Amino acid sequence: MTDIAIDDAVDTYLQRKALGDPDGPRSGTYAANAESVLGRWAEWLAEEHGIRSVFDLEPAHMRAYAEELCERTDSGAYAPSTAGTYYAVVRAFLSWCVRGGILEANPAVDDVATAALPVTVEASSERWDAERRRTLERHVRERAIEASSEGFDREERRDRLREYALVALLVYSDVRGAELFRVPRDDRRTGAVWDDVDFYTGTIRVLGRSQRLEEVPLPAPVRTPLRRYRVALDPPANDWPLFPTRHAPSIARRVRDVLAERGHEEGEIESLMSESTATELARERAVAPPAITTEGARSVLRRLCEDAGIDGESPTPRNVQAERPIGYRREATSASPALRAAAIERAIAVPRDEPVFEPGFEDVVDTRASESSDADGDAE
Repeated sequence: MTDIAIDDAVDTYLQRKALGDPDGPRSGTYAANAESVLGRWAEWLAEEHGIRSVFDLEPAHMRAYAEELCERTDSGAYAPSTAGTYYAVVRAFLSWCVRGGILEANPAVDDVATAALPVTVEASSERWDAERRRTLERHVRERAIEASSEGFDREERRDRLREYALVALLVYSDVRGAELFRVPRDDRRTGAVWDDVDFYTGTIRVLGRSQRLEEVPLPAPVRTPLRRYRVALDPPANDWPLFPTRHAPSIARRVRDVLAERGHEEGEIESLMSESTATELARERAVAPPAITTEGARSVLRRLCEDAGIDGESPTPRNVQAERPIGYRREATSASPALRAAAIERAIAVPRDEPVFEPGFEDVVDTRASESSDADGDAE
């Protein structure tokens, strides 16, 4: 049998769906939305597993894809319903391949693959009760106050103010973990920087789940510890992350790359690196280090909860947060260059008329109907 590339099969599938017959009146919209999902899936298969042929697909590859979606859900980049929608779109395409005689069986419906999918929102994102949040916030606040007295050096004081600011942001604001911290496999989510914090208006600008720039209010219980932490951190530039990593190899790699981009010769860079630590050189040359990852933030929360005597499963940024009222956010009118670039990249990559892939996306792509017709983290 002639080999069939995944990209070619996807193109044919989308063309058929765009015709609107025989798959129903919404198939044109379906094709527009499914195009980016299938495109990213095919690119991921090629980069991560070297799979480019439909015939090479196995349930193990779909399990790996489900695990990838689960990892992004855990980091806060996707809602569980969004991950489920993405998987359903791929499953629909593969079922079309079965009906067309391209595949004998759909690897996406295998129990081995589906078992790795994120569980439902209700089961996966149980939020803490108010008492646990108060206990954690009180613990980090008291530690920060204690560090302001004599007997604590500058570095210890800065560390405790950093922990206080991190917890306050999660407990009192509507900022999500994936908007504050770096998501390793998403080049657009590199972590919040100080340029996006506006103390005058009391807001922080982020790239929301909608992939649009959003302003999130910072209540007074957030602004005070955040201001104190900024003074202690003393970032040399506004593009400095709110929560920079302390992973020395990552900082050294960033410093080398940036200095090379600025025109420094390799020998000169090595000489500079031999005279100072990577962290010192980053500050001296205003080279912003990477932000901590979502997994790094989890590590911090886990340690703080152990110190505070809070029992239970390992905390995540999501379940530490309290529920916020609908409409708590608004569209941002400005943002840092990095944040604007991330939003522009998303706008270029996705058709203009494509709806947001959020829980409401099921209103556009009914995955159950598709099933019927198509058989469809960084340690610091």
